[in-house]
Amino acid sequence: MPPKGHAILSASSADRWLHCPPSARLCESYADKGSDYAAEGTDAHALCEYKLRRALGLPAEDPTDNLTWYNEEMNDCAAGYAAYVLEQAEAAKQICADPVVLIEQRVDFSRWVEGGFGTADCIIIADGTLRVIDYKHGLGVLVSAEENPQMQCYALGALELFDGIYDIETVGMTIYQPRRDNVSTWEISKDALYRWADEVLKPTAELAFAGDGNYLCGEWCGFCKAKANCRARAEANLALAQYEFKLPPLLTDEDIEDILSKADELVSWASDIREYALRQAVSGRKWAGWKLVEGRSNRRYINDAVVADVVERAGFDPYERRVLGVTAMQKLLGKSRFGELLSPYIEKPQGKPTLVPESDKRPAMSTAEADFNENEGGQSYV
Repeated sequence: MPPKGHAILSASSADRWLHCPPSARLCESYADKGSDYAAEGTDAHALCEYKLRRALGLPAEDPTDNLTWYNEEMNDCAAGYAAYVLEQAEAAKQICADPVVLIEQRVDFSRWVEGGFGTADCIIIADGTLRVIDYKHGLGVLVSAEENPQMQCYALGALELFDGIYDIETVGMTIYQPRRDNVSTWEISKDALYRWADEVLKPTAELAFAGDGNYLCGEWCGFCKAKANCRARAEANLALAQYEFKLPPLLTDEDIEDILSKADELVSWASDIREYALRQAVSGRKWAGWKLVEGRSNRRYINDAVVADVVERAGFDPYERRVLGVTAMQKLLGKSRFGELLSPYIEKPQGKPTLVPESDKRPAMSTAEADFNENEGGQSYV
């Protein structure tokens, strides 16, 4: 993989600084602590690069022995990614005799974003079309390619390299996120992408680089280093106090709908505040009215082997034997082998009802009243 650098206005954080320009400079004062999730993602990308290079017949060194987070699931995900890219390359050959496939290509979009650069996992160029493919190993957040700022920045960087060489008219962007069974693709004309870059990206990036613009809170705050002690975020969430936390029966339907639209962010913000305060307290900070105590803990054996030996000599069986759970079993067997062996024996029960925004892609559940109304020709007697 090419060497990584640091950009104030990185493509990966573009969704945040495009919505909240001052956050770019605000985050500079925070150390980049990294996380296990990021480390796992880095390992997965290294494996994806290796699998794809091998699949394309290119020289590659197997990184497996040096991957801290390697497991069968990661291996399956990387193999699936390589297979997907090969499918796209074969599809490109249908319209172009010699499509170009680039792996881990460094791209520069600094014409619109000061110091803007990044690394595209894969770029495929065929007659009239440029496609950028990005691998996401994350499981928590479902990532869409539609109007995705990171992907658009990568696409602009790719156009900077190849627009003068190839007659590109359409730009395609794909997110490959196997652990969420998500392959999201979005296309835009080259001219429309350039308009977005000139009219939205460039002026907002100038504000962000200068530390200007207005703070704006939203779902993008979840990836902001300043999320725990950002005053703008606090003020936005404390605005819910206008409802004086009345019991739901005293609120109008409009009040409840307004609160629902903000509740997840409020809970997330409160959790971030608590986590930040705890970290500071552990480091020695004193909070008025609060103290640091030991939380609850469970008893555990000092030495499992010794315990087992003692219990066996007493005439008892210290072991339990049970089938691995679905997730653990899939990690043991690998995704493809798991499906081959066990798919006839797997069921997915109906999930617990959850209230989500209408923008959620899952189909709406049918309620008892809705079923009754449908059976009665739309008449309700409730």
